[in-house]
Amino acid sequence: MFPKVVQVIPMKDYSVYVYFEDGKIVHYDMSKMIEKEAFRSLRDIDIFIDTCTVMNDTLAWDIGKNRDNKACLDIDPDTLYELPMAVEKIA
Repeated sequence: MFPKVVQVIPMKDYSVYVYFEDGKIVHYDMSKMIEKEAFRSLRDIDIFIDTCTVMNDTLAWDIGKNRDNKACLDIDPDTLYELPMAVEKIA
Protein backbone atom coordinates (compact mmCIF):
# COMPACT_ATOMS: atom_id res chain seq x y z
CA MET A 1 0.00 0.00 0.00
CA PHE A 2 1.18 3.48 -0.84
CA PRO A 3 -0.10 5.87 1.86
CA LYS A 4 -1.67 8.99 0.40
CA VAL A 5 -1.89 12.26 2.34
CA VAL A 6 -5.06 14.23 1.66
CA GLN A 7 -4.82 17.12 4.16
CA VAL A 8 -2.27 18.80 6.42
CA ILE A 9 -2.70 21.34 9.20
CA PRO A 10 0.48 23.12 10.37
CA MET A 11 0.74 24.28 13.97
CA LYS A 12 2.72 27.15 15.53
CA ASP A 13 4.97 24.69 17.41
CA TYR A 14 6.51 23.43 14.12
CA SER A 15 4.34 20.34 14.02
CA VAL A 16 1.77 19.23 11.48
CA TYR A 17 -1.37 17.13 11.69
CA VAL A 18 -1.32 14.83 8.67
CA TYR A 19 -4.52 13.19 7.39
CA PHE A 20 -4.34 10.07 5.23
CA GLU A 21 -6.80 8.81 2.64
CA ASP A 22 -7.67 5.78 4.80
CA GLY A 23 -8.62 7.97 7.79
CA LYS A 24 -5.39 7.68 9.76
CA ILE A 25 -4.20 10.92 11.39
CA VAL A 26 -0.64 11.45 12.63
CA HIS A 27 1.06 14.34 14.37
CA TYR A 28 4.51 15.06 12.86
CA ASP A 29 7.02 17.15 14.82
CA MET A 30 9.30 19.15 12.50
CA SER A 31 11.10 21.08 15.26
CA LYS A 32 14.33 19.10 14.93
CA MET A 33 14.19 18.83 11.13
CA ILE A 34 14.16 22.62 10.65
CA GLU A 35 17.72 22.68 12.01
CA LYS A 36 18.92 20.65 9.01
CA GLU A 37 20.24 22.67 6.09
CA ALA A 38 17.60 21.46 3.61
CA PHE A 39 14.74 22.61 5.85
CA ARG A 40 16.32 25.73 7.33
CA SER A 41 14.02 28.13 5.45
CA LEU A 42 11.14 26.69 7.48
CA ARG A 43 12.55 28.18 10.69
CA ASP A 44 10.51 31.27 9.85
CA ILE A 45 7.15 30.25 11.35
CA ASP A 46 5.23 32.28 8.75
CA ILE A 47 6.92 30.37 5.91
CA PHE A 48 6.40 27.07 7.76
CA ILE A 49 2.66 27.68 8.07
CA ASP A 50 1.97 29.57 4.83
CA THR A 51 3.72 27.12 2.49
CA CYS A 52 2.65 23.87 4.19
CA THR A 53 0.52 21.86 1.78
CA VAL A 54 -0.05 18.49 0.14
CA MET A 55 2.12 17.81 -2.91
CA ASN A 56 3.26 14.49 -4.37
CA ASP A 57 0.54 12.90 -2.17
CA THR A 58 2.46 13.81 0.98
CA LEU A 59 3.26 16.59 3.44
CA ALA A 60 5.23 19.29 1.66
CA TRP A 61 6.24 22.94 1.74
CA ASP A 62 5.80 24.87 -1.50
CA ILE A 63 8.67 27.27 -0.81
CA GLY A 64 8.57 28.85 -4.29
CA LYS A 65 4.78 29.15 -4.12
CA ASN A 66 4.54 27.94 -7.70
CA ARG A 67 3.20 24.38 -7.12
CA ASP A 68 6.31 22.83 -8.71
CA ASN A 69 6.27 19.20 -7.48
CA LYS A 70 10.00 18.88 -8.07
CA ALA A 71 11.01 22.04 -6.19
CA CYS A 72 9.11 21.51 -2.94
CA LEU A 73 10.40 20.24 0.40
CA ASP A 74 8.54 17.06 1.29
CA ILE A 75 8.50 14.19 3.76
CA ASP A 76 8.33 10.56 2.65
CA PRO A 77 4.71 9.41 3.15
CA ASP A 78 5.89 6.03 4.48
CA THR A 79 7.84 7.82 7.23
CA LEU A 80 4.69 9.71 8.18
CA TYR A 81 2.41 6.68 8.01
CA GLU A 82 4.64 4.71 10.38
CA LEU A 83 3.96 7.26 13.16
CA PRO A 84 1.38 6.28 15.78
CA MET A 85 -2.21 7.35 15.32
CA ALA A 86 -2.72 10.82 16.78
CA VAL A 87 -5.54 12.16 18.85
CA GLU A 88 -6.69 15.23 16.98
CA LYS A 89 -6.48 18.35 19.16
CA ILE A 90 -7.76 20.84 16.64
CA ALA A 91 -10.99 22.63 17.42
